[in-house]
This record gives sequence, C-alpha cells and structure tokens, in this order.
Amino acid sequence: MAGRNVAGDGAWRDHRDQGQEHPALRVGPGCHRFALPHPYASEPVIGTARRTRSSIQSDFIEIGSLRVHHMHGGRGTPVVFIHGLGSSSYMEWRYNLEATGAKHRVFAPDLPGYGRTEKPRVRYSIPYFARFVERYIEDRGLRSAAIVGVSLGGRVALEVALERPHLIPRVGEAVMRFTRGALHWASPSLIRRVAARYGGNGADLERAMDDAYLKDLRELYATDEFHNAYLSTVRSLVNPRALLGGHHDVSSRLSEIKIPLQLIWGSDDPLFPVAHATRAHALVEHSRLAIIEGAGHSPQAERPEEFNRVLLNFLGS
Repeated sequence: MAGRNVAGDGAWRDHRDQGQEHPALRVGPGCHRFALPHPYASEPVIGTARRTRSSIQSDFIEIGSLRVHHMHGGRGTPVVFIHGLGSSSYMEWRYNLEATGAKHRVFAPDLPGYGRTEKPRVRYSIPYFARFVERYIEDRGLRSAAIVGVSLGGRVALEVALERPHLIPRVGEAVMRFTRGALHWASPSLIRRVAARYGGNGADLERAMDDAYLKDLRELYATDEFHNAYLSTVRSLVNPRALLGGHHDVSSRLSEIKIPLQLIWGSDDPLFPVAHATRAHALVEHSRLAIIEGAGHSPQAERPEEFNRVLLNFLGS
C-alpha cells in the first residue's frame, strides 16, 4: 500500500513553489535530511536534539511534492502521533515518543502548515488533515497503524477512523468537539499561556518557560505562513460550512466507531470538561476511559508518566 495515492497527486503537487529548496542528503528512499531553514533553526527540537541522545530521529520526507517534517523511531507495531492546533510533533509529544518507542515503532509528522512541514496556501480543515494522515500512513509503507491524537489531532484521528477504519486498528486519546472560545488565537503578549499547554504546571512550567524558550516560540509562530495556516484551520473549525464534507460535531457518529478507542482525559481540563469524555465513552462500544487526576488539557505533557502507562497498556492489549 506504500505506493497508493490516497489524496490524489493533485492534492499535494500544487505547492512546489512554497518555500525554497535546501541542500539535502538522501538517507533512504523518499527520505531526506535537510539543512534547517530559518526560522525553524531555533525551534526547541533543535537545541534539545543537540543536548540529548535519543532513539527518535528527526527527518524530512516528501509526500507528493509536499516537504514534510516528521519524527520517528523504535521497533514493533506502528503508532502514529498527531499533534494539536498550533503545535508540532516535538512540542506535543516530546515526553511520549521515547517511552512508546521502547515497545513500538513511532511516527509523528508535523501537519501541513505547522512545525517544519511546508505551509501551502490551501484551505485547512479536518478532512484535509485526515487525508494527509491517510497518505502519510500509506506512504510509510504501513498496512495499518494505531493513531494517537490530542485536541485537533484527536478529532483528525476520529475522522480517519470513521472514513478509513481499515487503516487504524485502534485510536488513542481523542477530543470530540471544539468550541469557539477554545479556538481563538492569543496575541503575542499571551504566548506564555499558549505554550503552557505543552510545558506542564507550576514551578516546572516556570523553569521551562525561560526567555530563550519564549523567543523560540515567538519566532516559530511569527511567520506569515504559520499564521495563515492557523487562521484557516480555526475558520474551518468554527464554520461548519468550511469543513468541505467533514463532520463538525462528530458526536452523532461516535456509535459508528467499531475499533478500540482509548480516551485519556485530564480531570481539570478547562476547555473540555470530563463530561465530554464520559459521553463519548458511553457512545463508543469498544472504548476505555482513563481520567488523569490533576491534569488539564494536555495530560501527555503535564502527567507524561501516567499518560504513557495508560497508552502502552492500551496498545499492548
């Protein structure tokens, strides 16, 4: 299935003029290691990679004509991690990939428009991201893969589960719905609050959010390309007509999901209260629900050890 074109060549070949080419060293079929273009040279993943030895690799690949950054590593059955709105594979999953990679082969792409993946001028929507994930899975030569998504990534994972269930044997953390209040973009003066989703709470968060880290985030988020992708995604989420055939409120279709689903929820999630999780759990026949006490909207970053334990138990079942 590696050669199958899920989205159609036209969906990915109109963006060759997005960004400039950079010197590359071919490291495998369809896989390149690129010099890092500005402004991503200062993205937190770069400095961290220099300081630590990790089994997780960071590479660029080409899907159609779209240059895609992804993180990957480990051995075993495949698991694909999908990040949330305004994030990247590193920012979202930096506490989870290594632990999961000890028992599974892990993949974490930056979605189009985010992280270090190219940012074409297209209409970003849940169906668009879902078709990208389908193409990514098949382009990696995977017959199927478990999907773990957070926030927007969870919604994308559910779209794939509903439309292409044969691709994914099970789905990890998923958030079912979005509200207008949860999706507006913070001004630069509120960037600390935005980044706080990924860094934990309390004193640990304050230590992580030093001036250098904030500068990295501001550079990453300051590009026009990122801003356009972000606003396009938000418009599609708050405007059902912009979903291009997708399902803005997926709750009415949850009973259609027949594959195993693990819901991992923070007990103190300020955006989506636990009631959302209990409702979804009741609607999906083969579902599990784990509530992580003391965690907010990002349990994978706030309580990574407990999150990883729940996820690995689910994947191994």
